[in-house]
Amino acid sequence: MPLSPEARSLAARCEPRVNELARRMSRESFEALPGYAELPDDVKDIEIAATARHGVRLFLRKVGEPGEAGGGGRGRDGDHRLFRERAAQRAEEGMPLHLLLRTHTLGVYALWQTLRDVARPGEEPALLELVDALLRSHTGVVGAVAETYLDERSALEAERRAQRRSSVRGLLDGMLPPGHPLLAPFRLEGPALVLALGLEAPPEEGPVAVRRRLRRVQSVLEHAFGADVLTVVEADGGRVVVPGDCEPSGDLPRLLRRASGLRVRVAAVRADEPGRIAEAARTATEILRIARVCGLPHGLHRLDDVLLEYHLSRRDESSGRIAALLDPIATRPELLETLRTHLGHQQDRRATAGTLGLHPNTVDNRLAKIAEQTGLDLSSPRGTALAIAALLLRDADEADGADRTPAMEDAGRPLASESSYKADAS
Repeated sequence: MPLSPEARSLAARCEPRVNELARRMSRESFEALPGYAELPDDVKDIEIAATARHGVRLFLRKVGEPGEAGGGGRGRDGDHRLFRERAAQRAEEGMPLHLLLRTHTLGVYALWQTLRDVARPGEEPALLELVDALLRSHTGVVGAVAETYLDERSALEAERRAQRRSSVRGLLDGMLPPGHPLLAPFRLEGPALVLALGLEAPPEEGPVAVRRRLRRVQSVLEHAFGADVLTVVEADGGRVVVPGDCEPSGDLPRLLRRASGLRVRVAAVRADEPGRIAEAARTATEILRIARVCGLPHGLHRLDDVLLEYHLSRRDESSGRIAALLDPIATRPELLETLRTHLGHQQDRRATAGTLGLHPNTVDNRLAKIAEQTGLDLSSPRGTALAIAALLLRDADEADGADRTPAMEDAGRPLASESSYKADAS
């Protein structure tokens, strides 16, 4: 409903007071707000005062136009442009949202006081019209300010997280040496604990569910170590740096499983100094991979838990020939899985059968086929060691996404690159 001529006349009489009102808002009305006094003078006298002046003039202009009802709660986006720009600036500067919104609310109150002071006897109905229009227009301004502020804070936080992840990844990959300026916020000075996390293949789910799971994992890690842990974790696992001389609790995998809803492997390696973190990360990733390949139960793994397997998986002139021992059954995934499970259960045929859902006699038949086609005697220590080494080396080749090269070309090549982590860690 359009405003009456009396209401527009009352609003017009406030026009000469706009500059004075804006100064009073920025220097008196807002001073009572917690934290406002600490703002720089130029922010108060220029930006906040200018925003207040713009808001008052915008309202008086709108209610002064014939046919205008003073603006509804939604308003025109162009009317809110300056409010949005200032909200983005305040968000970038770190002004609390509650303080920003209170300035707008107090501004509305100061404008109401001015309208009341200017009103003459008998203009009470006109004053009520203007107050009604003022309150309705205020909802649109507050909505625009809050929306823009939260969007800007969200963007700044996302940028900060991305920069942090990039720096942590650079540290773990050895691309950023200790002492690099990007690592200064992490305060890495002494020893650190490096973890490699492997989560079982998660179910098909959307990005929101993944983010919620990762937040819960992060919360468990921070609570477990009482520190600001540095993480690069995706849906299927990742790597973690815990600054300080600390050890993981044997209960950590269980806590992570409860938080994530997935079975978890954790490999832990101590780095004596920041310069050894990248090396510790590579070792932890390898421990995790080997534990998975060997079929060890989900839980906490250390180098001592896979010491022999770790040694057997190192590449040298013999690596290609050892890996080739399993070529005869390379096209028989059921035989490879049976071999892997059988070795993981310390060659217990009944445990192997239970895990695979087979009859023990079926397991015996498959093991006999493996021995017949590969020539590996799984009943002897030597044959068992060769089978373990072959599985580890073939798994590394598959993770690298490359075919095995001739034996001499394998000499000295690392077992698995960092890029294979995601495929290996689960």
